[in-house]
Amino acid sequence: MMADLAAARLNMVESQVRTADVTDVRIHDAMREIARERFVPDRVYMAYADMEVAYEPGRWLLKPRDVGKLLQALRPMPGERALAIAAPYAAAVIEAIGLPVTRLDGEDLTALGDETYDLIVCEGAVARAPQAWRDALALGGRLGVVERDGPVGRACLYVRAEDGVGRRELFDATPPVMPGFEAQHGFAL
Repeated sequence: MMADLAAARLNMVESQVRTADVTDVRIHDAMREIARERFVPDRVYMAYADMEVAYEPGRWLLKPRDVGKLLQALRPMPGERALAIAAPYAAAVIEAIGLPVTRLDGEDLTALGDETYDLIVCEGAVARAPQAWRDALALGGRLGVVERDGPVGRACLYVRAEDGVGRRELFDATPPVMPGFEAQHGFAL
């Protein structure tokens, strides 16, 4: 079983991550090292599949391809501090690269306090990145999140500069929207 999982992990990196233009070898190495099945112990057989996998009710790990692409866009650098919001696998990958990671995965995913971070990542989709997450970016800080208000979402990168926070769309992604982060559609007459 362990050899099968190690082979599945290697295959995941070679066939899902590298083929998606993820060229950062630090991400490859970390994803080859981290036992993704430990985050989904009751769904070990799905850990390396090309799909989002629920790790608890209302929480999902991103597809391996998507987490690799999102982390590459975030460009983790030595000496930076990261925040992982409902992102246990991404947190482990960032730690393996060498950054300290604060994890937030409870009921209130917007209660961040006064800390600021160089890197923020979320593995679940949201209709729109909450203001609290954008406010928690240090100068030069990057937030990677999938925004979804329909059948297909877009992975987005937010960057804090001197004059505010900019947003750029990166790629299509389809993780489920986390409970409490759905779009608030108004009623129009």
